[in-house]
Amino acid sequence: MSMQSTNPLNNKVIKEFEEHSDAQIEEILQKADATYYQWRKTSFEERSKLMHKAADVLRNNKDKYAQIMTDEMGKTKQQAIAEVEKCALCCEYYAEHAAKFLADEPLPIDEGEAYIAYDPMGAVLAIMPWNFPYWQVIRFAAPALMAGNVGILKHASNVPQCALALEEVFREAGFPPGCFQSLLIPSKKVNHLLEDPRIKAATLTGSEGAGSKVAAKAGQELKKTVLELGGSDPFIVLADADVEKAATTAVKARMQNCGQSCIAAKRFIVVQEVYDQFIAVFKEKMAALKQGDPNEEGTDYGPMAREDLADELLEQVKKSVEKGAEVLLGGDRPVREGAFFNATILGKLKPGMPAYDEELFGPVASVFKVKDEEEAILIANDSPYGLGGCVWTKDIEKGKRFVRQVDSGAVYINKMVASHPALPFGGVKKSGYGRELSHLGIREFVNQKTVWLEK
Repeated sequence: MSMQSTNPLNNKVIKEFEEHSDAQIEEILQKADATYYQWRKTSFEERSKLMHKAADVLRNNKDKYAQIMTDEMGKTKQQAIAEVEKCALCCEYYAEHAAKFLADEPLPIDEGEAYIAYDPMGAVLAIMPWNFPYWQVIRFAAPALMAGNVGILKHASNVPQCALALEEVFREAGFPPGCFQSLLIPSKKVNHLLEDPRIKAATLTGSEGAGSKVAAKAGQELKKTVLELGGSDPFIVLADADVEKAATTAVKARMQNCGQSCIAAKRFIVVQEVYDQFIAVFKEKMAALKQGDPNEEGTDYGPMAREDLADELLEQVKKSVEKGAEVLLGGDRPVREGAFFNATILGKLKPGMPAYDEELFGPVASVFKVKDEEEAILIANDSPYGLGGCVWTKDIEKGKRFVRQVDSGAVYINKMVASHPALPFGGVKKSGYGRELSHLGIREFVNQKTVWLEK
C-alpha cells in the first residue's frame, strides 16, 4: 500500500510513499525499546544539549520545513515559517526547564525523608493531526524526550513528508536513531501498536471519534493516554469591551490556518448593546482577507487541507441554512481549482443546526446575539466541547470572575486563545483530558514515584 502527499492548492499528488510493512514496524519498535534503556540513563545536561541542537536545526532550515508544510496541507508560507520558529522555541524551553520540572520533590513528613521522583516510562506513541503538523508533534516530543522517554510518531496520512522531516530534525540534532521515529502506517494499525507491551503510553491530538477509539483500546491495555480533541471555542464580547479591538482580533482568531485549528474561536457570542458594531467591523475585515496561493506573499488564507474536508464543511453550512441560519458573508466555495472555501459568517443559529451543535473546522464563524452576560455564559457552555475560550471586557476584575463560569480548559481575557510552551494546554468534556506543555505536560508521561527513607 502507498501513502500519498497531495497539494490541496491543485489536488495534485506530490509524492507517494510505501507504508511501513509489519517487519519494518517491528524493527522500529525494537530500536525504540533498546534505545530507551540507554536514553533514560543520560543526564538532563546531555539531553539539553541535543534539544538545543534540534532548535538550531529547525531555525536553520525553517524555509525548507515550512515549504513542506505549505505543499502538503496548504498553510500560508508565512504561517508555516512561524510554526517552525515556534517549534524551535518549544525545544529551547524544555531544554532549559525540564531538569527543574522533574527535580525530586520533597514531601512533608515527620518520619524519615520522603520525596517524589519523576522517572521516564518508555516508548510513547504519538498519534498526530495534519493541521499543525510540526507544532502538535514537537509540543509532545520536546518534553517527552527531555523526560527520558522515546517517541514513535504515527502522523496523519496526508502529511507523510512532515512526519519524515520531524524524524530528520532529531536525527540531524544528534539524538540516538531510536529516540524519535516516524511510522508511515494507516490508522487501522494503531490498535496493534497499543497492544504491544513496548508501547507504554499514547497521546493523541485529533477528532473526538479517533480519541474515543484510542482511549478505549488503551484502557483495555491499561495504558496512560492524553487526548486533545475537538473544540468549539466561544469568543465572548461584553457590553464594555473594546469592540474594535475585539472584532479585529476575532478575524485572526477564526481565520488563522484557514480556520483549521482546535483552539480557533468558532462561536462569537456578543451582547446586544454592541452586536451591530461588532458585526459591522467583523464582516468588513473578514471580507477584506485575500484568498489565494499560500506560497504568495500577501495571501491571508489558502486552501483547506483536503478536498473532502472542504466538501464536508460546505454540507454543514448548507444544512444550517436549510434549518434557518442566515448567511452574513460567504457561505460557499469559489469556482477554482483546489480545496478552497470562502470566508463565511453565519447568524440566527439555533440548536439542531450543524453550525450550533458541531465543530466547524474551517473558515466559518458562527455569531450569536445575546441579551446579557448570563445568556452569554449559557450559550458558551451549551457545547459538548470545552477546549478554550476568551472574554472581552474593560473590567478586568469582572473578566476574572466571568472566566470561572466558562467550562473549558483555558479562558483568556482580552486575548485570543493560543498555545505557549509555558502554559498548560488541554480540555474538558469531549475536548479530551490530560495536559500538554508546562510542568503539567512533562509530568504526564513519567512515573511519579514515591520514595520514603527511614532515618
